[in-house]
Amino acid sequence: MTARIVLASKSPRRFELLRNAGFSVEVRAADVEEVPRPGEAPVAYVRRLAQSKAAAVTANPDELVLAADTVVVIDGRILEKPADAQDASRMLRLLAGREHIVYTGICLRHGTEAPVVDHEETRVEFSALTDEEIEDYVATGEPMDKAGAYGIQGYASRFVRRVDGCYFNIVGLPVSLVYRHVSAILKSCPAR
Repeated sequence: MTARIVLASKSPRRFELLRNAGFSVEVRAADVEEVPRPGEAPVAYVRRLAQSKAAAVTANPDELVLAADTVVVIDGRILEKPADAQDASRMLRLLAGREHIVYTGICLRHGTEAPVVDHEETRVEFSALTDEEIEDYVATGEPMDKAGAYGIQGYASRFVRRVDGCYFNIVGLPVSLVYRHVSAILKSCPAR
């Protein structure tokens, strides 16, 4: 795969996932307000944000822009990045001992073609957590820039009892889904 991806995200995890999968990546972060509309379903929300982020990035006609947005959902409530340590603790208490869903919306934009918008869903079950475990984890600082206040690839891995679906989706980017769409786009461009 030699496609050069313009990543419309400043997420170091997304960048690393793409590089590890063999993509050439350039970061051009999009600045888009991340607020759900009243009554907006989580899937519609992540798909809309991914599309908005992809549209906000300037790209040459031959460049392939990738944007993504990830949220954690429990009891129908969207959990994004915590505002502070107290908010992170609140989110972790909600997740403790329960199953939640991680949704990532993606959007690929190439030239004048219609953007490709899709999403991935992964179910995650957490172990029960004590207040001390939550406080200790929040004190690491790891939860502060992650949807749902946890990073499965870090310290929080010890809290995860079960994963049903794409692990990389939880990290922030469903790599296999992105690869399938990028491959299809490249096949439709014979000049590449």
